[in-house]
Amino acid sequence: MWAPYYTLHKIYAGLVDMYVYCDNQQALEVCKKFADWAIARNARLTDEQMQKMLGNEHGGMNDALAEIYAITGDQKYLNLSQRFNHRAVLDPLSRREDKLTGLHANTQFPKVIGAARQYELTGDIALHTIATYFWNVVTKERSYVIGGNSDGEHFSPKQELSKHIGPTTTETCNTYNMLKLTRHLFCWDPNAEYSDYYERALYNHILASQNPENGMMCYYVPLKTGSTKTFSGPLDAFWCCVGTGVENHAKYGDSIYFYDGDRNLYLALFIASELNWKDKGIKIRQETKYPLEAATHLIFTCEKPVEMSLNIRHPYWAVEGVQVAVNGKNESSNNKPGSYFTLSRVWKNGDTVDITMPMTLQIEAFQDNPRKLAFMYGPLVLCAELDREREFPALVGEEGQILSSIKPAAGKSMTFTGSPVVFRSVGAKANTAFTLVPFYQMSNKPYIVYWDRLTISQWKDKEEQYKAELARQKELDAQTVDKVVIGEPQSEGDHERKGEKTQAGDFGNQKWRHAVDGGWFSFAMKVLPDNPVNLVCTYWGSDSGGREFDILIDGTKIATEVLNNNSPDKFFDVTYPIPQELTKGKDKVTVRFQGHERMTAGGVFGCRIVQRK
Repeated sequence: MWAPYYTLHKIYAGLVDMYVYCDNQQALEVCKKFADWAIARNARLTDEQMQKMLGNEHGGMNDALAEIYAITGDQKYLNLSQRFNHRAVLDPLSRREDKLTGLHANTQFPKVIGAARQYELTGDIALHTIATYFWNVVTKERSYVIGGNSDGEHFSPKQELSKHIGPTTTETCNTYNMLKLTRHLFCWDPNAEYSDYYERALYNHILASQNPENGMMCYYVPLKTGSTKTFSGPLDAFWCCVGTGVENHAKYGDSIYFYDGDRNLYLALFIASELNWKDKGIKIRQETKYPLEAATHLIFTCEKPVEMSLNIRHPYWAVEGVQVAVNGKNESSNNKPGSYFTLSRVWKNGDTVDITMPMTLQIEAFQDNPRKLAFMYGPLVLCAELDREREFPALVGEEGQILSSIKPAAGKSMTFTGSPVVFRSVGAKANTAFTLVPFYQMSNKPYIVYWDRLTISQWKDKEEQYKAELARQKELDAQTVDKVVIGEPQSEGDHERKGEKTQAGDFGNQKWRHAVDGGWFSFAMKVLPDNPVNLVCTYWGSDSGGREFDILIDGTKIATEVLNNNSPDKFFDVTYPIPQELTKGKDKVTVRFQGHERMTAGGVFGCRIVQRK
């Protein structure tokens, strides 16, 4: 196990939860002895050795040990918790320095959550700064429109975030941890900004990461145009984002209501639920279909009249027409989006509160590239389905034209159509309107979230590129002797596919196949016995990181390929001449892609034999 403390942290956290939520005394005793073992083991390490060890992913050990201290009051657990603070990451944050670029993102979140818990137990203001500064940097400078962050599990340079929209954006574990951190911060300071972020990430990343058909979860929620979400399988995947993913979808009631003393109640999220505040003798039932309707209805059940202030979040996106009514009578208010409606009164049995928050369409663009943008309707990110007959989707026109070109779809809730005049594509369905729907509703189809806004001139260039590519493909098809449709079972079966440690998947409008950890895959392909031929393979130009492999024809190596960002953000072909002695007198050869030791072979998106000019 390359990250032992990452796994041990989960066990500590589970034992703590069994005690806190289920009052299981045995779990507490086991956890204390387990923590004593950690103390004894790490007592042998100097602080320098300890910090060197913390350079490896270690989960939230500082958080778990702080929680054990909170339960037991035993200082030794807090001391060890503080020894697990990774100074190389936390010290710059305490100085309000952003040194996150290039770091493995999810390794860092639990460290900061642990620092937040330590602040609650010690009052050390440096720990408060670590948590709040990190939250502000991640949410405001390093996150995508759905509230998630990271590309390929790492923090990209925030100055060029718009260039890092790949097939591995927004690891779901990251957002799971960001919601935990946000909950801590809201408890310190009930700023509506925290709940605004929580809502964004909850609906547009967490809810969007589960397959509504079978409950399976996403590791990544990709935002690259043409991506399709890849879900876990019930028997063949238990990624970290499945472990936290199971928790995610059991926690929708986690952060709806908060209280401050006995006089302030905060309504942070609009989710159908019932609050049973036993100490106050009050129940509040929230009835709503939010976000499918932009309203919620509260019903009070009080054992006796209760004097209390109810603070209702006024979302940042609710910019006009918001109304709050108590017992059917509208309350006047001049508060602004991103704040609270405060209703201070004596609440009685049967009182009702109705909140109406009309949703509007909004554009949200990258800070580093205002011409790459996404659409939101109220709190919901919108996306459009893509298909193979629509290439180069883009927005063409001036900024003021874009929102006015989007209209509600007749008879369909939360569905919009984008006029083909502005929402353009090339191909067979170029003049068909795009349909925009909430991103969380898109599960098994390719989609687009971020759109490029082009000038008329730029759009004409795109059309010419498309025509040139069609001509190139036509010429290539005319020279083709044989072709494998990668990832298509019938075609791969016809070509006698074999392999070890190999798998296929979808990316954009194409399918790929690769083999991991030194694995391989092969196809039997037709050749010309008396004429020279080439092998032409298609790769994704942004693939990188440990992708080194050999290409063999009937066991003879003809090339070694290294994929390392060879042609960023586009597909590219590589032509490999096949020595004629390997095909002479043959009708068929075996083409094999063999990964180097601990390396990945591929991904291969296309494979064909063509006549050599």
